[in-house]
Amino acid sequence: MSADAPSPTTAATRLIGVERVPGATKPDPILVADGVHRAFGGMVAVDVDHLEVQRGAITALIGPNGAGKTTLFNLLTGFDKPDHGTWSFDGKPLAGVAAGNVAKSGMVRTFQLTKALSRMTVLDNMRLGAPDQPGENLFTALVPPLWRRREAEITEQAESLLARFKLDTKRNEFAGSLSGGQRKLLEMARALMNNPSIIMLDEPMAGVNPALTQSLLGHIQSLRDEGTTVLFVEHDMHMVRHISDWVVVMAEGRIVAEGPPGDVMRDQAVIDAYLGAHHDTDLGDDALLTDEVAEQLEKEAEQEEAQRAAEHGDEEGSR
Repeated sequence: MSADAPSPTTAATRLIGVERVPGATKPDPILVADGVHRAFGGMVAVDVDHLEVQRGAITALIGPNGAGKTTLFNLLTGFDKPDHGTWSFDGKPLAGVAAGNVAKSGMVRTFQLTKALSRMTVLDNMRLGAPDQPGENLFTALVPPLWRRREAEITEQAESLLARFKLDTKRNEFAGSLSGGQRKLLEMARALMNNPSIIMLDEPMAGVNPALTQSLLGHIQSLRDEGTTVLFVEHDMHMVRHISDWVVVMAEGRIVAEGPPGDVMRDQAVIDAYLGAHHDTDLGDDALLTDEVAEQLEKEAEQEEAQRAAEHGDEEGSR
């Protein structure tokens, strides 16, 4: 951990006095967005009035499918363009900046579906993530002494990260031969080749074998412990509860709640967004891991659907 990086305890402590309201002001935001709007035809995917992400903390961005989480990630990182809106990273405006330049500024992201180049080795995939590679210039590439030293530095960094993520034994294998969980680890490790200030993870646990889940959790926490800000999208509420310092909830493109994970999981507006009205459940309660609770929730959902269908039938009959 760098000397000026906030400790995990400090990161959480500094958020204690923050209001539990959408768009809450943070004591030291690294990312600030205002009036970000994106619509596809007549459907509004993102309509965020104000969002701040605390520096040095793990912030979870949650919400039901279709809430606009990934679209917001795409907008903030330059992979999509908004209808209007502004945002800044570490005080620098980034609206309209190309994705490559966003990454160079120190804000990198991963994807729901991993982007590893399957026909390249794991080590070569890692090397691609490094910035400032003189060998990428056609004329410089013709003069090896101009790029060999930098390539050796990049390779050393890649080897170190692969060892950290326990992928060093796969260094010379094709990335396409890795399991889904190992590809997630590779993508996270490759993102760190850029030495980012903030890393944005889009559903890091999706499709991951349970045997690798704990490893991924540990890596995410270690990033925060070393001073890297983490913003991640996730549907696993138990993971969100156990590692997040702060949670932001989206529904229908808007931010509907913010707060510490324990508070947010009990927020009725959040429960309604996930499960529909009339539920009274802590989304992060480990009791939800039991089959009995899952079956009960499924029965309640079926009953509500049947009731809505009956009411709809009555309306049709009265016309």
